[in-house]
Amino acid sequence: MLLKRMEVGSFAANCYLLACDETKEGVVVDPGADARRILKMVEDNQVNVKYIINTHGHVDHVGANEEVREALGAPILIHEADGEMCKKPHASLSTFLGKKTLAEPDRLIKGKDTFTVGNLTIEVIETPGHTKGCVTLLVDGKLFTGDTLFAGSIGRTDLPGGSFDEIIRSIKEKLLVFPDETPVFPGHGPESTIGDEKQYNPFLR
Repeated sequence: MLLKRMEVGSFAANCYLLACDETKEGVVVDPGADARRILKMVEDNQVNVKYIINTHGHVDHVGANEEVREALGAPILIHEADGEMCKKPHASLSTFLGKKTLAEPDRLIKGKDTFTVGNLTIEVIETPGHTKGCVTLLVDGKLFTGDTLFAGSIGRTDLPGGSFDEIIRSIKEKLLVFPDETPVFPGHGPESTIGDEKQYNPFLR
């Protein structure tokens, strides 16, 4: 699997480009800002982007959706519980970046949905807690956790739709059940593994 990570925007969110090595079909995960840089990453790697997938609806993960969709012609996918956040600047936090509204999604997704790009299968895992519609994507044995689980930390739960109890339950019941060697690629910061988070993450002890 081709896997590229790019930090974008003032909040340094991780945008990922994932693609099948053989067919070059792929997805962009969380284009939060810097659309031109993201599009250059797509072009440089010659990926045919089939989907734009958001792990949740905060502006630092969805802010460049419209520009990327317009350039690539790929539909925007987001969990059904976060689908309306694009219309609510307070909920999406878009007011922090001077934006009123955001691009509306083309398709609402839910847990256990799967998508195929080339020889890759992408599975949606519902991991609410940071927002009601936070998801983790399972791709080729790797977990793309958005703002649910970070290296040594967890996502904020003091924002609209957040719940500390819910995010801890999501992590323990949906993510820590994977083998210790499973790679974790979060929405901010460096990658980790499930085993390292079990052992060192202070929120999970």
